[in-house]
Amino acid sequence: MAPQTDFSKFYKAVLLLPVLVALAACGPTTAQQPAPERPVLVTTVHYEPQVADRTFVGTVRPRIESDLGFRVTGKVSKRLVEVGSHVDAGQPLATLDEADLNLQAEQAEAELSAAKGVRAQAGAAETRTKELREKGWSTDAQLDQAKAAADEARARLNRAERSVELTKNSLSYATLVADASGVVTATFIEPGQVVAAGQAAIRVARLAEKEVVVAIPETLLARAKSGEARVSIWSEPDKHYAAKLRELAPSADPTTRTYLAKFSMPGAGNEVQLGMTATLILSDAASGRVARLPFSALFDQGGGPSLYVVDTKTGAITLKGVAVKSYERNDVLISGGVAEGADVVALGVQKLNPAEKVRVVSSLSF
Repeated sequence: MAPQTDFSKFYKAVLLLPVLVALAACGPTTAQQPAPERPVLVTTVHYEPQVADRTFVGTVRPRIESDLGFRVTGKVSKRLVEVGSHVDAGQPLATLDEADLNLQAEQAEAELSAAKGVRAQAGAAETRTKELREKGWSTDAQLDQAKAAADEARARLNRAERSVELTKNSLSYATLVADASGVVTATFIEPGQVVAAGQAAIRVARLAEKEVVVAIPETLLARAKSGEARVSIWSEPDKHYAAKLRELAPSADPTTRTYLAKFSMPGAGNEVQLGMTATLILSDAASGRVARLPFSALFDQGGGPSLYVVDTKTGAITLKGVAVKSYERNDVLISGGVAEGADVVALGVQKLNPAEKVRVVSSLSF
């Protein structure tokens, strides 16, 4: 009877096993763990002109650079400035020997004194002749002769006065002065040298207006005329100055086949010095601004192209529709829909759910 009893106990235990499993299932369950954050790669949206900017190397030059010269002939006595000297308007630059000019001035003064004496004598003779003619003691011919002599004397006096003024001006021209503030860029005279009237003596560049001179190829003439220009100096590459086309050569250089262009820099200060090397940047004003993103960032399941925007602080993602400007070989160009600087998912967008959170593990830049 013992073996049968053991078998019956085992049989009962097998029958009770499903019941115990069911009872265990009906007991209290453990709390579910939150879903782990999905790691993603992101890229930053940056809008820029669709047509790439073009850059040209140029040189800073003065807007006005004049060759100053004496207005009279003479021998150079002194040169008061050197190349690189800063001058103010009215500042003397060089002087001539004034000996001959002083003699001319004295001669003009002497002629003026003589003309005054002749004028007084002719005027008195004219008056006496008029009185005698009224009394009948003189003829009309004598009166006419007296008037002619008086008129000649007055003209001689007038000529002598103008001669004195001219000699005074010539004496003042013996000192060459700057007509505007600027810097001396070249000198062509030395003391002891005899110069002619109008001969170039000193070159002065005005600092009030500066410009950049560059060579433009014929394929970019339209952009040079209508595009937006800015200039950066090599000594300060991070600072930009607004520029405007002032002059464009009507014909190409026969050697380089480029057109000389001059862009004014109205905002350039003293930090921009003449002769500095500059970079002119030309942008196409008609070109729209687009953001370049990889194809893998674009999500579209029939509702239009969209991007997953990531909040890097909380890990939340938001699906936003975008306007696609064009498709390229490996990239897509968008013209709007997401803000500048937004972080968007770059890979694996087809596996994301807007309700879940993500974790940024790296970033890409395009």
